[in-house]
Amino acid sequence: MKNKVSKDTIEKWLKGWCLSRELPLPIVFKSGFKVEVGYPNQKTRYVFPELNEDFIELISSINDPWVYLKVCASPEEVKKQISGKWEIQPQGYMMSCSHSMNIPDISLHQDYQLEYESYNSTSVVKIVTKEGELASTGRLVLVNDLAVYDRIFTENNHQRKGLATFLMKELEKIALSKGVVNNFLIATEAGKMLYQPLGWKIESLYTSIVIPEINLDQKDRT
Repeated sequence: MKNKVSKDTIEKWLKGWCLSRELPLPIVFKSGFKVEVGYPNQKTRYVFPELNEDFIELISSINDPWVYLKVCASPEEVKKQISGKWEIQPQGYMMSCSHSMNIPDISLHQDYQLEYESYNSTSVVKIVTKEGELASTGRLVLVNDLAVYDRIFTENNHQRKGLATFLMKELEKIALSKGVVNNFLIATEAGKMLYQPLGWKIESLYTSIVIPEINLDQKDRT
């Protein structure tokens, strides 16, 4: 599998990711990008299109917890470069789809209905029950010629009902209405299993590392 996605594509995806999450836009950092996230458990994230000297130097310069380094590389490649203070996170996958998704003409079950919202160039599609309970949600951000899909999620008690597939179809309609046919997202292991049958392909493994916060009380007891 190739582990190479263009810097231009990563910049567009990361901009969409930031707009979706209402965060500051990414800035160029050497051969990659930096985002000041500002969450308690994710202060900053750095994203690189390849594992290179810039990425390796950054590994050695960071000692603070909750600074995420993310790269288009396999976990085995990254593991060779890190010390024990770093933890490799669950595997991610950069995925793309440059054609209409393989989704049949399906209809939403009568127990559900659609709701639409928008903010910051972000379109939100929600599937809710007749009682107003959120069942599934997803976001789409158009960045130039790239449709960025983000935060695709279905509540546990509403899974295996085809809601996520229907949601993806609705998000795709928004992209197509603007003439955008190039789709991109970051998938988890579970998400990959949803997207591949729809026609998405893996462009690269996406590996993340972080130094977790040390529990000093627990450390003292060991």
